[in-house]
Amino acid sequence: MKEDIRKIGIGFITGRKSFRHVLATYLNSWGDKILSVRDSVELSLFVAYDLEYNNTQDKDYTDISIELSEMLSSIHFINRATIQAESLALRKEGILSEHEAALFFEKGYAGKRNAILYSAAKQGMDAIMFLDDDEYPLAVQKENGAESWTGQEILSTHLASIDQAHITCGHHCGYISTIPSIGFDESLPEQDFRVFIEALSNDVVNWEDLRTLMQTGGITYADPEVLSGPAVEVPQSGNTKFITGSNLCINLQDLGALNPFYNPPSARGEDTFLSTCLADNTVLRVPCYTFHDGFSAYASLLKGVLPQRLHPITAGSKKVNARFYAACLGWVRYKPLLLYITQRDGYEESVASMKRGLEKTLPLLCRYFDNPKFMKIADELDKYSGNVEKHYRDFETTKAAWQKLVSYLGGRRGC
Repeated sequence: MKEDIRKIGIGFITGRKSFRHVLATYLNSWGDKILSVRDSVELSLFVAYDLEYNNTQDKDYTDISIELSEMLSSIHFINRATIQAESLALRKEGILSEHEAALFFEKGYAGKRNAILYSAAKQGMDAIMFLDDDEYPLAVQKENGAESWTGQEILSTHLASIDQAHITCGHHCGYISTIPSIGFDESLPEQDFRVFIEALSNDVVNWEDLRTLMQTGGITYADPEVLSGPAVEVPQSGNTKFITGSNLCINLQDLGALNPFYNPPSARGEDTFLSTCLADNTVLRVPCYTFHDGFSAYASLLKGVLPQRLHPITAGSKKVNARFYAACLGWVRYKPLLLYITQRDGYEESVASMKRGLEKTLPLLCRYFDNPKFMKIADELDKYSGNVEKHYRDFETTKAAWQKLVSYLGGRRGC
């Protein structure tokens, strides 16, 4: 990176009114450090927001206080209109085709992350750090039966290692799993639920870890040895170096060595698909945590209220059940492409095994959660496995589009 001033972007993809509170929490946690390093670090904010997600208005994101604005060198808001304008400009200049622009900028979460990635590179950022609006700069540990909280130096921890890596990725605690605790009985035996989870899960998720997590009420605690340890290189596992989409920093000094995000239509997994492109990249896991408020139950943390006990997330409430169902749809929509990329030789048998598992277990899930929509998961598997070759071509086209943008930005960074 530059020896004089490091230009660091902070990127949020958001659709929640709570965004400004989350932003304030992060910036205020960095307050003294921002002032102390102003001669060497400039922070810029990049916010890609969605008005339809929670029926919000522009001002819910753009109305940032003067106190917070003064901590930032520049602020860049990205909405549907700005994405469409940028896409049109690139098409008019012959940089991208209409299809390439649509794939790169307009495909769900991946498109919003790509819009931030591109904007940060265009603005001459040295690195872009992605944060989520449901994660907070806190680590929770279990000590003597009570919760112990520590603030986390997210920014400085990533900046200490990003010079030596293409990507740095932190850890997560709190409610990082969307699988609630379930009271197994004759209507849903544990073994059948295991078959269901294994049909949808990926290499990051395994049944034994999930079973242990369910027994702790779905709560993941920070590891004190991680917090006191060094950054470590993320190993290659099954053709993949797994990262997460938040608490993530990307070094923008060698754009050609990077790849963009991608997800199949209406699916998630954009961080997982980027993970499959990192064989030649140095990826470091850095010693900091964010607390994932996956069920939006602890917004009080943003006001400094630190609970002495976290409550288990159990199946039963409409909110929890709906969150679990939505997660299942997301998993089944992106798993076929993940299998196609990482396990091509055994792809057909893997999908057939998924179908057998779902055929056996989906009726049980429908009855247990009193939700016949769970049967739709089998239809989604048929749809997404049937389109897997198209989705793979789109993935490759998105990567090729990024390389075209890299060539275009060669003479335009910092404009």
